[in-house]
This record gives sequence, structure tokens and C-alpha cells, in this order.
Amino acid sequence: MAAALVFRLHDRGPEVVREVLLERGWEEYDQEEQEEEDWNLYWRGSTFRNSEYHNLLPWQRLNHHPKTAGITRKDYLARNLRRMRATFGSSLYDFSPTAFILPNDYTRFLPEYNKLRLTKGPSVYWICKPVDLSRGRGIFIFEDIKDLVYDCPVIVQRYICNPLLISGYKFDLRIYACVKSFHPLTVYIHQEGLVRFATEKYNLSSLHNLYAHLTNTSINKFGPFYKTEKERVGQGCKWTMSKFRHFLHSQDINELLLWQRISNIVTLTLLTIASSVPSCPNCVELFGFDILIDVKFKPWLLEVNYSPALTLDCQADITVKKGLISDLIDLMNYTLIDSLREKAYQRQGYKQPCFDANHPSKLKETKFQKQRSGSQSSQILPLIKTHHQPKKMSLRRSRQHAFVAEYQRHLPPVDLNKIYATSSRIVNTTVNKTRTNKTLNMILGPHSRTNVSVVNRQTCPAPAPWLTDKRSLHVSEVTNHDNTETEAEIELSGETDVSSLIQDIPVNGVGLRCPAVSCKLPNIYSGNHRPVRMERSTALNGQHIPPLRVGDFIRTFPFNAATLRASQHELDVKTVIQELHKLTAQLATMGRKLKRKQAEIGGEEDFDSLLWGPKDPPLLSQCFKPT
Repeated sequence: MAAALVFRLHDRGPEVVREVLLERGWEEYDQEEQEEEDWNLYWRGSTFRNSEYHNLLPWQRLNHHPKTAGITRKDYLARNLRRMRATFGSSLYDFSPTAFILPNDYTRFLPEYNKLRLTKGPSVYWICKPVDLSRGRGIFIFEDIKDLVYDCPVIVQRYICNPLLISGYKFDLRIYACVKSFHPLTVYIHQEGLVRFATEKYNLSSLHNLYAHLTNTSINKFGPFYKTEKERVGQGCKWTMSKFRHFLHSQDINELLLWQRISNIVTLTLLTIASSVPSCPNCVELFGFDILIDVKFKPWLLEVNYSPALTLDCQADITVKKGLISDLIDLMNYTLIDSLREKAYQRQGYKQPCFDANHPSKLKETKFQKQRSGSQSSQILPLIKTHHQPKKMSLRRSRQHAFVAEYQRHLPPVDLNKIYATSSRIVNTTVNKTRTNKTLNMILGPHSRTNVSVVNRQTCPAPAPWLTDKRSLHVSEVTNHDNTETEAEIELSGETDVSSLIQDIPVNGVGLRCPAVSCKLPNIYSGNHRPVRMERSTALNGQHIPPLRVGDFIRTFPFNAATLRASQHELDVKTVIQELHKLTAQLATMGRKLKRKQAEIGGEEDFDSLLWGPKDPPLLSQCFKPT
């Protein structure tokens, strides 16, 4: 019987993660009874220390990538969007109003304020938000600059005063996006999300009424009408995304285009930091994108949340968040060998421990280790820097040298050339199929939402080129804050209609640099222990294709062969933006209903993707291939 996978939660939360993992047969880490490295998943709401990225072992995963504060702190996001707007044009990055970071940008804000007041009169509204607070704290709306009073760094933006309303109530969308990898960029968006309502009817004559203007649950659940049955909205302040889809069906709009424009916002926002985030294949990141839709059905980015709230306040939370976490675990691609952890070196009858119990500060070398203690020792553990090290290693680092040597020694030998050569061939006997499904069930667990047959077709990737990529982790301080549940700010209403297209892309490149080389994380797919056996090719011209769907997570990037190539090695932002433009333009010409049309998306027949958003996401090939 396989050993259980072990999860470790920081500060005992969030509870929904514990509940889902225990239902799947995981065990919770006990620091009093288990070794320090004896865990598979470390989950925390705040940032990890640099050393925790350096010391990752092959079977371990973290729920945060390093250096993502560039989009999760309001002032950093504003600067990055400003930079991309200057590079690629305001017509492309027009999904967020220009932000003024005060006090530094006060001399820029004042002329803009005076100009709009002269041209549009006093009915111009602004929203002020502290740069590093969450859950709606410190937010206020104002008309007159005399009301702009602050005692900490803030951003000021035009307030979107014409939001789309449902029975008079304002709302926004919480979109859950998972970045599986930044190198190459691989993005999934969950089909389920939350629609968060204000609990009092929208009214511009009462700017100080937060229950009418903000949609944060942390604010509205204390409102006087939270438990009241509100027209069409019902009790509480949340819908599931499925319920919102029913509402959209009653509107005379191009739904596919709306969903694609929201997906574009996620991709374009991630492009602002993708080249600067260090490569970290053992990490995933779940972001919460807050999207507001105005009366013209134009989506606006409010902000991006680091560690989006996972509290269960109502039935909608339970429905959405339990499935979200379960699908996120499936995306992490745990294998049978991961469950062995530190016991892996005992396989094949090897019983000698890594440590001398009588001398805990000194490593007891085996005969195997002594023979290979030369040049190979530095190759065995790429996580540890070999330069500027003290003569006497710490106990922890010595243990890592010893254990990883044994961990890799007892993994079955792997021939990558043979894997690439045979990945497209189907070897499908009854015995192998039964064994594969048993192995998969042990990894996914009885409560996994991912169908075994679907995973067999889509979830088992070929050896990913970035796992053997020579780029490595450049660790620097991560300063973003834990925005557990953020404000539903409303920003500038634009004149762009929902059917408007992204304009031509400037020819200037981005000029972003790849992270510096410092150290490299291990290949989590060492050996031939795969989650499941492949039944079809998952490579295109030698490039790994991520599964197009895992549970309710839909792969939104890369979405065709051109974006797959553009995301390999050094990210080609210009090509990515051009492909987004092509896809959005084609969807805009389709009208309200899904139609078949002869068109090229720019990719080969072997590559297909789903259009995220609709209840039953169609394949791109279904939308555009000849009838």
C-alpha cells in the first residue's frame, strides 16, 4: 500500500484546504513526530522565505511562486500596467484606469483632476485605496479634492460610475487563475468563480455608503441587509459563476467575446511580470482576479489578489472553493514516488539510514556516497549554491546532500530520448491499463474531481523542456502582501463598446530580461514514475503541451502553437499579444451565437484549446474550422 501524501499548513489554515486534502486521503504534517522535510505540500497565505525556495526537495510543492508582488500590490500593479501601456499602447492595456500613486504622483494627478473638472464638471468621481491593505479597508470615494485625505501611500483612480447592475445592485466577479509555471508561462482559469454583490442598491448620491459601492464580503456581511431577501440577488451577497451564466443568457450580448476579454485581462496582466519571476517548477500560484463589468459589458480589472480568501461564509463559497482546491491539487501532478519522500532511499532493500544517530551533527557516509562524493555531488543537489559556502556544512544541508543522492540513486533509470521517441505510441494492454488506473486513483484520491479517462488523455505530459532548462532560480525578496479578500473598487468607465477590437500592435519589443542564474530547482518528474500513462502525443515539434483541462481548470495560455512557441525560452510578449488580437477579433465577428467559420487561429492541427467561460467550453477548432 502506498504511503500517504503529507500536507503542511501555516498557522493552521485555511480550513477548506485541510478538509479537501483529508478527504483525499492525505495526512497533516506533525512537526513533533515527523522530520522537517517530510511533507509534500506546504500551504501558507503569506510569502515564503528565500531559503524555503532554495531548500525545496523533489517531492515538495509550494503554493506560491517567488516575486509575484508586481501584480498583487496595488502600486506595483499600477506601475507595471503603466509600463506596458507605454510600450504597447493604451488601446491594448485599457482595462484599468490610469492610477496615480500618492504622494509621489500628486503633481501628475492635480492637472488631470483640474482638466476633467473643467471639461466634465463636478460630476467626476475618484476612488482612493491604500496600496497594501485588503478586504476594503481604507477605501473611500470622493468628488472634491478637499476630501482627499490620506496618511499612508495610496492610489487614486477614476471611479467607474456606470457599473452593470442586477436589480439595482452592484457586483464584481472573482476569477480564479492558476499559474502552473512562469517558464514557460502556463495559465489555467477555473470555470467556477464568485459573483460578489453590494448589499444596498447602487446610488451615486451616497458616496460614503460602503454597502452600496463596495462588494467585499468582509464588509457586506456586517451590513443591515445582508440576510434580507433582496430582489433577484437573494439572501447574502454571493452567486456562483454558474448562476451568473444564466443571467448572461438573458442579455443580448456576445457572451464568448465577453469571456475572452476577461481571459485576455488575466493573460495581459500576467505578461507584465512573467519575464521577471524566477523559474520554480515545484510551485503553483492561485490568483484571485477581481473584474467589474460596466453597462457596455466592458470588463475592467480592479485588482489581483495574493492568496484569495478561502473562508466558507455561505453555500456559494462551499460549492466553489472546495471544487477549486480539489482541482488545484490535481494540477500539481503528484506521483506515486512523491508519497515515499525520505523513505525513498530504503527502496530495493536499502536499509542503511542517512544519519548517524549517535552523532547527529555529522553525516554518516555510505560506501556509495564516498565513491561519488566528487564532481557528482554538486550535480545531485542543484538547489544548494556551491560558491561562498562555509567549510562546515549545517546539519540540514548535509542531510539534503545525503538524502537526495539516495533518492536519485534508487529511482529507476530514465532515458529521455526513449521517452520522447515513444511518447506518441499507445501501448495499451489490459494489465497495463488496470495498473495505470490503480496508480492514478492512489494519487488523485477517491474525492478527486478529475475523471481518470480524461486525465489519461490530457493530464499526463511528456517530460517538460523547462524542467531540464538551464535557467535557474534567482531568489530575491518577495514583498507582496496577503490580500485575502480585496475591495471591489469601481473604476473609470470607458467609451469602448464590448465588440471593439484590440488595435494593431506596435513593432517595438518589450526589452524584458530573464532572471539571473543562481540555483536550480530539481526536476519533479525524475525517473519514469508518471502520474498516468500517456494515450496520445502531448508534444508538438518537441515542445510540451500542457493538458487543456484538469477538472474545471481550463488552460487559457498557451492557447495555440504560436503562443506555445512564444512562451518557450525567452517570452515573446509581442507575438503573444498579436495572437490574442487575432483570437479576439475572430470571436467579435461571430455575433451572439456560436458559429462555425472557416478561419485560422495561427496554430497547427495538433494543438487545440478550449474557450474558457461558457458552461460547456467549445474547442477553438469547433469555433473556426470549416463546416
